[in-house]
Amino acid sequence: MPKKILLLDNIRSSENVGSLFRTADAFGISEIILIGITPTPIDRFGRPNAKVAKTALGAEKTITWQSVGTAEEVVLYIRKQKLPLYVLEQDTKAIPLAKQKAQAWALVLGNEVNGVSDYLLQQADIIFEIPMQGEKESLNVSVAGGIALHQLVESSK
Repeated sequence: MPKKILLLDNIRSSENVGSLFRTADAFGISEIILIGITPTPIDRFGRPNAKVAKTALGAEKTITWQSVGTAEEVVLYIRKQKLPLYVLEQDTKAIPLAKQKAQAWALVLGNEVNGVSDYLLQQADIIFEIPMQGEKESLNVSVAGGIALHQLVESSK
C-alpha cells in the first residue's frame, strides 16, 4: 500500500492532535510525524497524554507515529522515501486543494496561530489551500486536515 504520511508542524493543542489521529485512522494514513512542540500520545515520562487520548479514541494506539525535533529532520526522512511534500497553508504560492493523482505523499499541517514553518513552506513540492467562501479566513487545523485528507485520499484512488 502506498505511503501516506501526515506531518503536524508545531501544533499546540492536544485535542487537535487527538482529532487528527482519529481522522488519519479513518483515511488509512500510514504514519503521523509530530514536529517540534506538537503534543505526543505518550509524554516524556512514558505516560499516556489524556487530552490526546480523549479525542483520538484509541487511534493513537493504532497509527504508527514518531516525534521529531526539527523540520529539517522531517524533510530528510520524506525525501529518502521519495514522497512528494504537500503543505496545506494560505500562501501566495498556494493553489486550491484539488485532485492530485499521487498515490503516496506527505502532507504538512501547521500551527494554529503561525501556520506552517517557513522552512517547510520552502521545501514544499505543492502548497494547497482550502478556498474560503465565507467571512472567516481559516478553519480549525483538525477540520482543515480532515478536508485535505479526504480530498487527497479520494483523488489517489
